[in-house]
Amino acid sequence: MTARRWRGWVVLVPVLWLAACGGTPSPPAPTPAPATTAPTPAAADPDPARFAPQVLARAREAGVTPWLVMAILYNESYKPHDPQLERAWQQWKPDAAFGVANMHRATFDATKRGRAFAARTWEQLPDDPDLAIEAAAWYLHDLATQLPADHVKGLSSDELLALGYNAGPATMKAFARGARPGPAAQSYLDNLRGNRAKAGHALGEP
Repeated sequence: MTARRWRGWVVLVPVLWLAACGGTPSPPAPTPAPATTAPTPAAADPDPARFAPQVLARAREAGVTPWLVMAILYNESYKPHDPQLERAWQQWKPDAAFGVANMHRATFDATKRGRAFAARTWEQLPDDPDLAIEAAAWYLHDLATQLPADHVKGLSSDELLALGYNAGPATMKAFARGARPGPAAQSYLDNLRGNRAKAGHALGEP
């Protein structure tokens, strides 16, 4: 779940698109496409708010805060979640994360054990946002079981869980004991706080 800078995606998206399509682009057509051409789903609606029903349902099942799940989706929306682009990027970087919640293979495989989605595979995440949200919610649930009951003031339990989602349980526990977040973790935390109101609005909170 470690965040990557969006600038890298601005540079790499054209390259990855060519890899996904399997060739070089054709010269531009002399006549532009009709105005009624429907955009792709990713281009049409990249806002995670469209997943509000899944977030509410999966957060309830896992016993975690819905706004936290939604805010994490906003944090992880820095890159395009197009299935072809994700798979092309994975060819370039095999340890890349998959799905709208940017989950790595090892994390998904550990989280699914004993759960209703145990028979599903990490490779299905790019095509199934509901599965990605379900796995993210249960991973937050598992992180919560490892969170110390008493932790440093200044960070809420949900903020610590988000840091754990981003950097792993060991790092989360270190922050809970008082370790100061480094630049990457602080940036993730700042983004989470900035996305708080937007996540609540997406979920219909007043």
